[in-house]
Amino acid sequence: MLNQAFTSESLSSKVNAERFNVVHLATHGTFSSRAEETYILAADGPINVVQLDGLLRDRSQSETQAIELLILSACQTAEGDDRAALGLAGVAVKAGARSTLASLWQADDQATALVMGDFYQQITEGKLTKAEALRQSQLKLLRSESRYYPGLWAPFILVGNWL
Repeated sequence: MLNQAFTSESLSSKVNAERFNVVHLATHGTFSSRAEETYILAADGPINVVQLDGLLRDRSQSETQAIELLILSACQTAEGDDRAALGLAGVAVKAGARSTLASLWQADDQATALVMGDFYQQITEGKLTKAEALRQSQLKLLRSESRYYPGLWAPFILVGNWL
């Protein structure tokens, strides 16, 4: 779902109707210890942490329908505070996503696209764990001639099941 098609209703409908192993959300997100200030942004407004939790819990009720990997690739979706560690990524794992890949700070769009593209290729081949695929993708960018500064592609952290 892109741009105006990415609404809270369309996300809920798709996630609960389809059997996706991976859900990737490349949208703005903010975390706070206050639930009303914790959200991901959809075209029709914020999807707060309570709504996201409910969406993922509904999905995880069935073992065959649990989300294996939720990717939150924009903003500080893994950033927490003194009262709650690991931000939206932690909320997602607690609500039933088996693993969440999220960012500790805002990542560069071009560098993120390169890391995510390579990451998907490696996990699709099935020879590496998610943690090792992320590591290898980041190392590939580090060694590339594009010379992306590590601060642009290094914010990603894997929470939950690393295998």
